[in-house]
Amino acid sequence: MTLEGKHVLVMTTNYGTEQDELKKPVAALREAGARVTVAAQRPETVQTLVADRKPGDSVRPDTTYGEMSADRFDAVVVPGGTINADHLRMDEAACELVTSFAEAGKTVAAICHGPWLLVESGLVKGRELTSYASLRTDVTNAGGTWVDRQVVVDSSEGFKLITSRKPGDLEPFSQAIIEALGGTES
Repeated sequence: MTLEGKHVLVMTTNYGTEQDELKKPVAALREAGARVTVAAQRPETVQTLVADRKPGDSVRPDTTYGEMSADRFDAVVVPGGTINADHLRMDEAACELVTSFAEAGKTVAAICHGPWLLVESGLVKGRELTSYASLRTDVTNAGGTWVDRQVVVDSSEGFKLITSRKPGDLEPFSQAIIEALGGTES
């Protein structure tokens, strides 16, 4: 698949992002030819975690998401990690940025606990999506329809929403993002 000319933003906090949910979609998108920008809250290193407990790899962000705007990108990806997602949803700049992607009709993708940011930003009402199972009530209370599937693509409400449940779903999640961006055989 080739995503030449496509630019994807990956939003993360500086601590607590699930390692594979950050690194694997970035690698898959880059392998498909997309330009990927990793943006954190602050310009310091991102300390990932494995299963919310064990220290994972450190990742150097390209920039901060407070400096970014949706008009420079084709899609945004929100990785999970309980701590990461909890801090993202409480960050006004993160909420505003993900909302601007949706308002511009661009692809919004979130995995595991990442949909917490979508709930907080008011982006799940009337949508079908999935997440880590513990977010089911939050999604439902925000007006979304929660389903238990590896990946859910909902194209209603003016923008494409791609969600997945957990690290075990990363391959179909990444593939759905590539397909949504028009990835074609090279």
